Amino acid sequence: MNIFYNKDTGKSNIKNIVIVVGTALFGIILITNTIVTIPVGKIGIKTQFGAIKGNTLEAGLNFKIPFIQKVSEMNCQIQKIEIDASAASKDMQTVTSKIAVNYSIDKNIATTLYKEIGLKYQDIIISPTIQEVIKGVTAQYTAEELITKRSDVSTKISENLITKLESKGITISGVNIINFDFSTEYNKAIEAKSVAQQSTLKAQQDLERIKVEAEQTITKAKAEAEAMRLQKQELTPELIQKQAIEKWNGILPTTTAGQSIPFINIK
Repeated sequence: MNIFYNKDTGKSNIKNIVIVVGTALFGIILITNTIVTIPVGKIGIKTQFGAIKGNTLEAGLNFKIPFIQKVSEMNCQIQKIEIDASAASKDMQTVTSKIAVNYSIDKNIATTLYKEIGLKYQDIIISPTIQEVIKGVTAQYTAEELITKRSDVSTKISENLITKLESKGITISGVNIINFDFSTEYNKAIEAKSVAQQSTLKAQQDLERIKVEAEQTITKAKAEAEAMRLQKQELTPELIQKQAIEKWNGILPTTTAGQSIPFINIK
């Protein structure tokens, strides 16, 4: 059998295949650039040539004009940021603190936040604001109060952050003070103060113990003296003789010259 290859037909087939494949690829690209999937906990901001278009896109499937519109995602879940800050206390002690702040983006103001600040809102506004608030609140307390009034300090930091950030679409849901640290000199002073307080407490306890023991001794002595006084009042010659007889062992002395035999009156 003779098979004749037609060059024109072969070229035509290849051309058709290329067209089909190209069309399929273009269709895939077109679809992928038209459909946008927004994950749960996030919203989409649609922009067209740099300008925000329409409302925010909710989680799920969304559509946009391919190649013309772009969608940026914003996380609206609760997020945590940890900040290291250095500030001066009311008594001019250097305080190094580590603060954890939980926050989320308000969906209703997310578009404004994106328009004014963009997606780097944490670096541009949240971190600097936390630093500022920490310095301001720390300056209102002495170093010792920062430790003893830790809960009050945390509450005040939270209140100040809410005041400064809520209007920008950032909701503060929690503030935790992870650590307060002071200079080596101050830590040594705190340790020395603690030792002195313990020594003073021990001395006070010893003094109280001595006082109690002295009072007990005085009370005991008074009781014994009172008992002796009462006993002396009750002693009579007959009672003395009776007690002597009770204690006598029944043996008469061998020599009685110039002496009388106990308990025997010779007339």
